[in-house]
Amino acid sequence: MDFMVKRIAIRRAGGSVTGTIPKDMADRYHMAPGEDGFAVETDRGVLLTTYDPTFEKAMRLYEKTARNFRNALRELAK
Repeated sequence: MDFMVKRIAIRRAGGSVTGTIPKDMADRYHMAPGEDGFAVETDRGVLLTTYDPTFEKAMRLYEKTARNFRNALRELAK
């Protein structure tokens, strides 16, 4: 797997710090101002991602429910 590495500047923002993601990277991952991102601590550093782990959990629950109630959902869709 190839990784694109870009340097970002870390700046003070009140009592926090902030970093700016390059526009080409933000565009590629469909990131827009005001959207949520996630910072994940790993043993190799901090991973910044747009991946929402709660969304994946919700989708797994939906898929299980859809499988279990497949026939009922078909009838309701008529």
